[in-house]
Amino acid sequence: MKFIFLDRDGVINKYPGDGKYVTRLRDFRFLPGSLRAVRLLTQAGYRIFVISNQAGVTKGLYSKETLDKMTDRMLTQAKRQGGRIEKALYCLHTDAMNCACRKPKDGLLKQATAGQKADKDNSYFIGDSLRDVKAGKLFGCKTILVLSGREKLENAGGWDVLPDFIAKNLLDAARHIVGNRYERA
Repeated sequence: MKFIFLDRDGVINKYPGDGKYVTRLRDFRFLPGSLRAVRLLTQAGYRIFVISNQAGVTKGLYSKETLDKMTDRMLTQAKRQGGRIEKALYCLHTDAMNCACRKPKDGLLKQATAGQKADKDNSYFIGDSLRDVKAGKLFGCKTILVLSGREKLENAGGWDVLPDFIAKNLLDAARHIVGNRYERA
């Protein structure tokens, strides 16, 4: 089975800025082309999961109810645009809690694929941070770093891990995946 794992902030919706969180439903704004990308990947036969660290809930910056509302909006809008996100899986823990689900660990990817045989050569983790790249590599799938959020290309000299591919944004990545322009680097 082919999977697409998507980080949320900076990939699907606007990145709130370093050290900041999307804390209100009205601040959850889709990035241009992100819902179209979900539709393209859905039509190409990928099972899509959102994999995101959301420690702001545990830190008391926003409620689980607010997170659930943002998730409902994301899933509903993806469906309205012809795409399908199977499920959003969140780690609500802080780094200090040392859980198995917080990226860069791959616990949420394993949870998403539990009981299914993942075709890791044809599965991708698309994220905007090196944590996403590390989680994808640990899981064994291809990784695509998008430049629509946290990470910037000018920082590449200091990266301690390299993505398999780099894309401008989620739509750019989806077009390359669907067009079979990404092969194992």
